[in-house]
Amino acid sequence: MSVISSFPTQRYYRIAVSTFYFVQGIVFASWASRIPDVQQHLHLNNGELGGVLFALPIGQLTAMMLSGYLVNKLGSKRTLAFAALFYPGGLLLLGLAHNVWQLFAALFLFGVFGNLNNISVNAQGVGVERLYRRSIMASFHGLWSLAGFVGGMIAALMVSYNVSPLLHFVYINVLTAILIFIGIRFVVPRDARPEQESGGGKKFVMPDAFIFTLGLIAFACMICEGTMFDWSGIYFETIIKAPKDLTRLGYIAFMSTMAGGRFISDAFVTRFGVTRILRFSGIVILSGMLLIVCFPDIPVATTGFLLVGIGTSSVVPLVYSLAGKSKTFPAGTALAMVASIGFLGFLIGPPLIGFIAQLSNLRISFTIIAFLGLGTTLLAKRLSGLNK
Repeated sequence: MSVISSFPTQRYYRIAVSTFYFVQGIVFASWASRIPDVQQHLHLNNGELGGVLFALPIGQLTAMMLSGYLVNKLGSKRTLAFAALFYPGGLLLLGLAHNVWQLFAALFLFGVFGNLNNISVNAQGVGVERLYRRSIMASFHGLWSLAGFVGGMIAALMVSYNVSPLLHFVYINVLTAILIFIGIRFVVPRDARPEQESGGGKKFVMPDAFIFTLGLIAFACMICEGTMFDWSGIYFETIIKAPKDLTRLGYIAFMSTMAGGRFISDAFVTRFGVTRILRFSGIVILSGMLLIVCFPDIPVATTGFLLVGIGTSSVVPLVYSLAGKSKTFPAGTALAMVASIGFLGFLIGPPLIGFIAQLSNLRISFTIIAFLGLGTTLLAKRLSGLNK
């Protein structure tokens, strides 16, 4: 079934690819956890911050189809080799930004680098999952979330010692360079191909109903994830009025349960099936978000962030895994299409939060996002029979 050689073993492949998920997670978390510091440094209000954050998903979407094309043309290993180096490098550009336009340009490039890394590493994850012939994608994303948790803790430490974002990002680049150098030699060397490859050699193709539905489910989840990543610290600071050393508590709570949920998700998927897990996820997301909105004090809101982490933990790994099993498109193309639709959540979410908050307040913004997250539940039942 697979064209991949038997050496190194499956375990070596899994460990190596897991390393790159960890790198991706800690890089993104390093940026997300320093957003309040950047906002304060550049004296941005919520509306201005929302507009600037628009640049990141624009960069991701700009590179989306190119990423799928490069993975199919060059292979995920070669694409990952350079993407994994450029992505942490984007942090340095963010740390060097001294005005709004420099930050906007840096975020755009950070989005481009991040997307190249995202599509190539998930194509690697699909390749390893094919070898195991069972669900393991959630565990890969669990490493991403664990890295996000670690990144949040590192950021809290850096803030407590008044370390600037730029110096913080230099430390992260040193760490990730070591991990990349070690891991790149042991990732999957060649990508498996589906029997049908309609559109495999094209830069742009239209998704079928199965891929489009997966993309919409990813959208419903990722708009909530984007809210947690970009606005959790600001919510704790402005709505909950948490002390400075606790402003990242919501983010850390969210990342901890997202990571934990992903490590156990594969077992639940095996037992209950993909559709049930996806439908359950949307309900938990809604419950957590409403808890945050209705009870804006530290203990209860933190519980809400924990629930949102649980709800979002399984969704993206599951839709990426299903996309990689498409019977119509190669893995790189299918992943790019699902991610393109899903990342619209990141595109719309952060600026939408900022604009609505500027007109009203963050609690109303979070309420709107809560009901968008319920779309995961409503769309999941459409999946049955679409990939035949």
